[in-house]
Amino acid sequence: MRAGTLVSLPGGRVGKWVVLALWAVLLVPALMLAGRLGEVEQNDNSAWLPGDAESTRVVERVARFRPADTVPAIVVYDRPGGVTAADLAKARADAEAFRTVDGVEGAPQGPVRSADGRAIQTVVQVHKDRTGWEGIGRVVDALTEVGETDGGGGPGFHVTGPAGQAADSIKAFGGGGGLTAITASVVVLILLLTYRSPVLPLLPLLTAGAALVTSEAVIYVLARNAGLTVNKQTGFILTVLVFGAATDYALLLTSRYREELRRHEDRHEAMERALRRSGPAIVASAATVAVSLTLLTLASLNSTQGLGPACAVGVLVGLLAMTTLMPALLVVCGRWIFWPTTPSYDATPAGAGAGGVWARVGAAVSGRPRLVWAGTALVLGAMTLGMFTLRADGLAGKDQFTGRPQSAVGEEIRARHFPAGSGDPVLVVARADAAQEVRSALSGVPGVARVAAPVVKGGEALVAGELRDDPSSTAAMRAVERARAAVHEVEGGRAQVGGTTAVLLDTREAADRDSVVIIPIVLVAVFLVLALLLRAVVAPLLLMATVVLSFGAAMGVSALVFEHVFHFAGEEASFPLLAFVFLVALGIDYNIFLVTRVREEAVRHGTRRGALTGLSATGGVITSAGVVLAGTFAAMASLPLVFAAELGFAVAFGVLLDTLVVRSVLVTALTLDVGRWMWWPSGLFHRTGGRLGEPSEPAPEAVLRGG
Repeated sequence: MRAGTLVSLPGGRVGKWVVLALWAVLLVPALMLAGRLGEVEQNDNSAWLPGDAESTRVVERVARFRPADTVPAIVVYDRPGGVTAADLAKARADAEAFRTVDGVEGAPQGPVRSADGRAIQTVVQVHKDRTGWEGIGRVVDALTEVGETDGGGGPGFHVTGPAGQAADSIKAFGGGGGLTAITASVVVLILLLTYRSPVLPLLPLLTAGAALVTSEAVIYVLARNAGLTVNKQTGFILTVLVFGAATDYALLLTSRYREELRRHEDRHEAMERALRRSGPAIVASAATVAVSLTLLTLASLNSTQGLGPACAVGVLVGLLAMTTLMPALLVVCGRWIFWPTTPSYDATPAGAGAGGVWARVGAAVSGRPRLVWAGTALVLGAMTLGMFTLRADGLAGKDQFTGRPQSAVGEEIRARHFPAGSGDPVLVVARADAAQEVRSALSGVPGVARVAAPVVKGGEALVAGELRDDPSSTAAMRAVERARAAVHEVEGGRAQVGGTTAVLLDTREAADRDSVVIIPIVLVAVFLVLALLLRAVVAPLLLMATVVLSFGAAMGVSALVFEHVFHFAGEEASFPLLAFVFLVALGIDYNIFLVTRVREEAVRHGTRRGALTGLSATGGVITSAGVVLAGTFAAMASLPLVFAAELGFAVAFGVLLDTLVVRSVLVTALTLDVGRWMWWPSGLFHRTGGRLGEPSEPAPEAVLRGG
């Protein structure tokens, strides 16, 4: 089938019905499979690590001593005036009752009264395999129900530790339905303001919803059969990315379709022309994002490896939906879908539409473009200085939430009355004949409060050490680093250090390595996509420079806001890499939308007029697209999780910066100043006129008049 036939198929007289029928058939199994995505999620931190991580190997070795798939729930009772004998009796009775809760493994450890007599602690092991990750929340709820049956006169009661934090995280996600509803509402609101039509926004929303469901179905199949690692984080990022990116493609297509409806009486012909002219930019945009995300498979963290291809699937399915289903729906509905501003055939004379706010911005920039781009770059460069305040060392358990859920409150109480590491020890597995030497080495490590006697089975020994600091804190991770250095020196001991803190440490180190390896590769890949699209070298280099500068500015401002406005304790270890990939891949989209139109106009009118006309023609739709994407990522703030709030803010701010400043001011000024050299060494470089101010380029006033 010829390419031209493929382009005309979605908007053809018969083709539109074929496309709608195919999507209807596709969505039947997709709806059934998408709902099962939660069955294949892996939310345990240790499951995110590569198999060669030391903490991962410890999980395998410790299985002979106790069930490997258990998570400690730490139950804390407190009374400011001091716990009473009745309180201690209640804690003992609760410990017996906890044993009957489905999902609890073995007998609880405790209760143990604190040295200051104001708190009691019991450690309960929750079996993940028997309950599933979602089931941890149900077990914690059951423990809470047992502990709070005192009529209100008993001690304070909280469930914390890894299981308590997992339960609060599960509640924070809320099954994902709330985020989807909020994201869809944001999209509808922005599209209503953009289109000024009560009906038209329904088509992008319907198409994006179909793309999301289909994406989730494909990802479920890959996770079930191809070993793709997905988790809750993947789910909420996928939702906002598909809605945001797919709606952007819809805006670009619909804007071009509206233009063509004024030039062509037949709506089928108008759609074919719209697809031909906007298609390359949309495909290049999706390819840039998909390639960048796919490169995350080079990461050592399994969670990052899985996030990349999962989100790439979402972008590609969104592209497919917006270039097939969306055109078919638009053509089936006809011109009335734009009501009350229905485009009429030949209603706009040639050359009109070049005025407006973006034409005035272009005229202002064209006066002294070199001064404009240099000044803009200087301001953005100053904004990047805030990056030096980033604290991407990971977040302690109680710092992962924007509010104060049960586990965070319980962790604060426990830290006041017990050694922070009690109940969630560092685990050292070694050869049995080196057990005492390993124990002695671990006991001498600063940050380790006490070390239990070794437990020996077969030829292996398990040594548990209690940390002085919160197991998810940076101080605890440093203690684990010292512990590893100490026990590794035991000759012939084959000692390895694991546990919750070791998992977090290995996660941070893997994330740092991933950033160093993947960021340069992403930059090269994006450059190659741009070079193929524009058939030039200079333009892709300049566009890449602007986006990297924009990324630095967005991260600098975000770091300052996180610390001084939101008062967050820091950033997750994977935050810089994910923010980079999303900001660079999505930020380059708007440059693609602009520069492809500039190139199209430059072929006919020269680079200078092409830059001004391109900005004027695409300014409105690109701004709307940026606002939509920023709005969808901002919706992540509805999740009471610091990581979601930080990633949502950084991407939303960065996208708006790209849309309103980088694309409209910096890129336009650079194009005007560099002139035809933007297209070097392509044939367009030789055919277009000279640089700004040369006679072959029309004056800005002529451009504004359409002359």
